[in-house]
Amino acid sequence: MTAPIRVLVCDDQALIRTGFVTIIDAQPDLEAVGECGDGRTAVDLARRLRPDIVVMDVRMPVLDGIEATRLLAGAGVADPVKVLVVTTFNLDEYVYEALRAGASGFLLKDAPPAQLLHGIRTVTSGAALLAPEVTRQLVGRYASRIRPARATPDETALTPRELEVLRLIADGLSNSEIAATLVISQETVKTYVSRILTKLGLRDRVQAVVYAYRRGLVT
Repeated sequence: MTAPIRVLVCDDQALIRTGFVTIIDAQPDLEAVGECGDGRTAVDLARRLRPDIVVMDVRMPVLDGIEATRLLAGAGVADPVKVLVVTTFNLDEYVYEALRAGASGFLLKDAPPAQLLHGIRTVTSGAALLAPEVTRQLVGRYASRIRPARATPDETALTPRELEVLRLIADGLSNSEIAATLVISQETVKTYVSRILTKLGLRDRVQAVVYAYRRGLVT
């Protein structure tokens, strides 16, 4: 049998934390290996327990979820841990920073249990997860505060079609939606996405979205 996905739950609200743990432990392929209520403990537990994924709140005492994410999954971390950030609409400015810090996705705290479970499985599999209903609103709202960087050799290495796909990714479109928009197959879209990530040195779609906004490729 395949070993269950090991999950660390970090949220300063005990009721939410307990609810997440209960939902996770009810699944045969998931296991909550720990829980905590502050970012510093989250970092310490993650380094000691080495979970497959950390479900991370943003606003927590001692050390917030953004800095905890940066310490666990940020640039330069030798053995990064996958982080799925959970947030609420009124905290969306923090989510942008969490994605820059290295999170592989985010969900809203009021998402149904099925979405939480899907998010955990998706991020653990190596894919990225952006809540589709808020992606453009969330990242786009704060893009105006970011100074667009100049084009780099990596960026100019993208073909016109790859740039088009990157912009659609930043718009929050799924592979199937991109395929329909460009009238190409989903397999072709996957190939483009893979090439984009490789050429730009990005880890996943989340980083691609942030990259596109920081470079001023999406307005």
